[in-house]
Amino acid sequence: MPWLQLHVNTDRTHAESIEDALLAAGAVSVTLEDRADQPILEPALGETPLWDNTLVTGLFDADIDTAATSQVAVVALGGELPPHRWELLEDKDWEREWMKSYQPIHCGHDLWICPSWIDTPDPDATNLMLDPGLAFGTGTHPTTFMCLQWLAEQGPYHGETFVDYGCGSGILGIAALLLGGAHVTGTDIDPQALLATHDNADRNQIARDRFPVYLPAQCPELQADVMLANILAGPLADLAPNLNALTRPGGKLCLSGILATQAETVMDAYRRWFDFDPIRQQEEWVCLTAVKRQA
Repeated sequence: MPWLQLHVNTDRTHAESIEDALLAAGAVSVTLEDRADQPILEPALGETPLWDNTLVTGLFDADIDTAATSQVAVVALGGELPPHRWELLEDKDWEREWMKSYQPIHCGHDLWICPSWIDTPDPDATNLMLDPGLAFGTGTHPTTFMCLQWLAEQGPYHGETFVDYGCGSGILGIAALLLGGAHVTGTDIDPQALLATHDNADRNQIARDRFPVYLPAQCPELQADVMLANILAGPLADLAPNLNALTRPGGKLCLSGILATQAETVMDAYRRWFDFDPIRQQEEWVCLTAVKRQA
């Protein structure tokens, strides 16, 4: 069925009150978007940041009276709506539209990340079949891509063990196993990520006992050959003692989710144990890799 959208141009101060007004006027959903290319790269834990210039869009049934609906929003807001316009949203198969945005990604050597609904470009390559679900990690973001690129360069592996700290969709741990790793221990604070990791491991015919996943409090104490952690700079710095303890002497470290301006701060948190390689950078993001010194 077709829908109507009401687009309202506003700022961060008024965005939430306009969102409430559109819901009061009968919107079935409301989205908030950046309308001035102002990236918010690393919000604080628990923070829901908004942009200085925000586009608030309400989705409505196509058979409504737009003038009457606008007036209800005005009353709910307690004042006139900022600059706004109505737009007809054509009917589409939205699930298929979403799927079109994902294409196979070549991560170097013979490693490909392939959406599970698309034929693999090279059947003889190492093909990781992925359905991201609600968890972070599709390979499209520079932080994930650089980790995958590093994994592909380091492989093939010969029975090494890994920790995937902040496993998200499980993409890094699954890639490690497909490239020859023996075992990955995954952990994430989001229960949905643990489910996504299991689903994607199943999709790649990886037995769950090769990639068990845990909430952080339940994660077993162990020492892996390779530590993978693609999260954010602040948590990475805070977790340095924990991630060091989970990495064997002589083991390798791969950290991402870090802005270039944050690289030195993160490395400083690990330098007492690790020797870093040259920084890998894509756009404003970096990937830090290192080797743990022998005891």
